Amino acid sequence: MFDSFDATTVFFLAVAVFIVLRLRSVLGQRPQRDAPPRNQAAPSPFRRDAIGQPGNVVPMTTAANDRGARLDDGGNPDRWKAYAEPGSPLAHNLDALDAASHGFDPAGFISGARGAYEITVTSFAKGDRKKLRDLLSPEVFEGFSKAISDRETRGEKVDMTLVSIDDAKILDAQVKDMIGQVTVRFLSKLITATRDRDGKVVDGNPDKVVDVTDVWTFSRDTRSPDPNWQLVATETTH
Repeated sequence: MFDSFDATTVFFLAVAVFIVLRLRSVLGQRPQRDAPPRNQAAPSPFRRDAIGQPGNVVPMTTAANDRGARLDDGGNPDRWKAYAEPGSPLAHNLDALDAASHGFDPAGFISGARGAYEITVTSFAKGDRKKLRDLLSPEVFEGFSKAISDRETRGEKVDMTLVSIDDAKILDAQVKDMIGQVTVRFLSKLITATRDRDGKVVDGNPDKVVDVTDVWTFSRDTRSPDPNWQLVATETTH
């Protein structure tokens, strides 16, 4: 789940370039008719739609001193206060993820996930296969590439502006067989329109801002020395 250039746009583009240089890769999907297929089969142990492979990542920015502080703070019921209700299942699951990962920084994770979201939806709208190939697993890239090919066959192009990412919230965290999983809900605003070969709008509205809710799930093997996360699931609701 993409263009006009003003000072704000230039700023966000600069931020996106910075994130690209820091991320090994990042991912996504958009909610119009040209969106790639969803609801792909999930690999065990995940219960959601699967996408991703090693190399499609969001960095977990965890400094060593912060990691130690969090682990030492394991008995504090308010340690995840900004992200989960004390004593809630999510708080307990974040405890488990923190222990398995030898430190989990939710603020750094959310920051990386927001960057991943922006770059991915923009790249898909532009039909940037080269960039998407670096961001997606082969299976997911195939779905994205097919959707882009379908647009090209119809002679269609997508005009998209990511107006804002209004919220990014951790909904769930799990650890199973040492595989960590974090699910994030993104609330964003998009202006998107698909035009045919004659420039006529066939989907969306170039003058309307649309509220979009995306739920993405990221995963990593907590035993790996690689601290990066891969996107393993997407879901879009309206």
